[in-house]
Amino acid sequence: MKTYIKFLVFLFLKSFFQVLLVAFSLVLILNLLSELDFFKGVSVNNYFPFFLSLLNAPTLVYEMFPFIFLLSTQFFFINILNNNQINIFKYSGLKNSKILTIISSVSFVLGILIITLFYNFSSNFKNIYLELKSNYTKDGKYLAVITKNGLWIRDKVKDTTLIINSSKIENEFLIDNFITEFDQNYEVIRNIKSDKINIQTQNWVIFEPTIFVNNKYEEKSLIEIETNFDMRRIQTLFSNLSSLSLIELINLRDNYKNLNYSITEVNIHLLKLFLYPIYMVLMTIFSGIFMLKVKMYESSTFKISLGLFLSVIIYYVNNFFNILGKVEKIPLSLSVFIPLVILIIINSLMLFRINEK
Repeated sequence: MKTYIKFLVFLFLKSFFQVLLVAFSLVLILNLLSELDFFKGVSVNNYFPFFLSLLNAPTLVYEMFPFIFLLSTQFFFINILNNNQINIFKYSGLKNSKILTIISSVSFVLGILIITLFYNFSSNFKNIYLELKSNYTKDGKYLAVITKNGLWIRDKVKDTTLIINSSKIENEFLIDNFITEFDQNYEVIRNIKSDKINIQTQNWVIFEPTIFVNNKYEEKSLIEIETNFDMRRIQTLFSNLSSLSLIELINLRDNYKNLNYSITEVNIHLLKLFLYPIYMVLMTIFSGIFMLKVKMYESSTFKISLGLFLSVIIYYVNNFFNILGKVEKIPLSLSVFIPLVILIIINSLMLFRINEK
């Protein structure tokens, strides 16, 4: 590897890890304040809110990586511009486009490491965080998971606990169901078998149930049971995909298919992960070109502020199309690719005469 490449790679990585450290510190502090407010009036060990903040911080940092790459690139160019190193490179025959190619390659490698290592690491921590914190929320007594065997729900209503298993979800109905009802001592009160349950409200309507009590059974045309779940709540149960690793996301997608549950949100999440390195490269190129375009301005604060303003616009454009994809107003693939195409177009337009800057 040539000396100038080593120098540029080292300088970019140095800027990246400095910005990453600052971002992690800010996230940790803000998250700690949030946890302290949550546990206000709750008797827990003094270290517990800080421990939860540490567990949750990597996931929040992951969401900030586009900004981290943008800022890292800005600080990288501020260093070589302030020290007049870019002119030295230029006189030595090293074009601006070559510098962008080098740091973009580093960004691509970092993007791959982030989704293969950092993301899985952060998702495991997020999962532990949710499990620990759920013990201190009113929803701690409720549980819902999707497995190869369908939807499983544990629900506590007054003095009884319900264990519910359903094979499929069709609109506002659960299909092929088996419910076991326990008392406070976890003794079985009754079992209920039904092909169809309406879950539009929290008072479930069970059609043609077969009820088993003490080895005897009876059939009825209709009964109702009270739960803490309705269709809306079940639809939002599995929205925290950041707590799942790549392998777990793929398995969850297969389980959603078996349950006839919408896989749109999982598909968007997976597609965004696979395209993540490209997104980081585009953000790096955007930031690099922007810094070369405005290098005549002396104020580094102005450059960084303007770059952040533009990145916020990019963020909201990206978020807007993601929402359109989730509600299926536009095709899934378009909701992910359109923001990237916009970035590619912007970068292509800005690349004009970049080597003359």
